Amino acid sequence: MRKLTVAVFISLDGVMQAPGGPQEDTSGEFRFGGWIVPYADEASGQAIQDLFAQPFELLLGRRTYDIFAAYWPHHQQADPNHRTIAHLFNSVPKHVATHRPDTLDWQNSHGLEENLVDAIRALKHRDGADLLTQGSGDLVRQLLAAGLVDELRLMIFPVVLGHGKRLFGDNALASAFTLVHSTSTSVGVLITRYVRNGEVRTGSFEDVE
Repeated sequence: MRKLTVAVFISLDGVMQAPGGPQEDTSGEFRFGGWIVPYADEASGQAIQDLFAQPFELLLGRRTYDIFAAYWPHHQQADPNHRTIAHLFNSVPKHVATHRPDTLDWQNSHGLEENLVDAIRALKHRDGADLLTQGSGDLVRQLLAAGLVDELRLMIFPVVLGHGKRLFGDNALASAFTLVHSTSTSVGVLITRYVRNGEVRTGSFEDVE
């Protein structure tokens, strides 16, 4: 069975909304769009390149798909890093949670029309490269609730946003994760990789004593 990785830019208080630009997602009167931009540096750029170093297929929510589809097909002649990502995103299969599959115009895009959780569970059992989800907050919360996420790649930024769409909802399935890699950039961004490690374990300090 192939692995499903969720990669997220996240604030200290768990917000993942509109990291890349002011107009990315203003719903809920969110006014901090583009909050990761001041922290961009070579180390964070390399971390993003490393994320895409292994074969993958994209699994996206509809809002993130539309943002990507409006950007990446038109930025294939940018700087080398952008050019590499543009080539990958344009060429890999893209599986999209949508009620409008007939409007998926970006090449190699496929709609997930049936029950979403069942469709993604079936997708994980198919042959192919591992699945990678970026952004797609509504979708990610459903994946976490269903226990379908095998790995979290979190880039944690030293900023508190106060409100906005958050990574974890109250219905996330209780799960243990193991931190298998972490590093920090010169501007304080934590780059982490967590792998799912079964159920939550509990204990008592009285037992230890």
